Amino acid sequence: MNILTFTLLQAAGGAAQPQGGGWTMWVMLILIFVVMYFFMIRPQRKQQKEAEQFRNSLQAGDKVVTIGGIFGTIREVNDNTVLLTVDNGVTIRVAKSAVQKDFTAQQ
Repeated sequence: MNILTFTLLQAAGGAAQPQGGGWTMWVMLILIFVVMYFFMIRPQRKQQKEAEQFRNSLQAGDKVVTIGGIFGTIREVNDNTVLLTVDNGVTIRVAKSAVQKDFTAQQ
């Protein structure tokens, strides 16, 4: 861009000025966060609450599967652990947070 072109642009009114100022950027940014909250954060929190309620409602005799894919029947429930009967006479202790799904009603 040479000095003649710059002078002609200034004489003609200059380049187009951005419309709306800086507040439109803030509105769009807030709108993005609101959408992200309703589509990502809120459903994840709801899912976490449901999983916590499920783990707190575990009781002896429930048939469950762990995150690792181990099927078993709950024999004993403690504060942070669950004693699972996996096979005839085989019991394992797993963390309550590792219990994923209840299969009591399905069998």
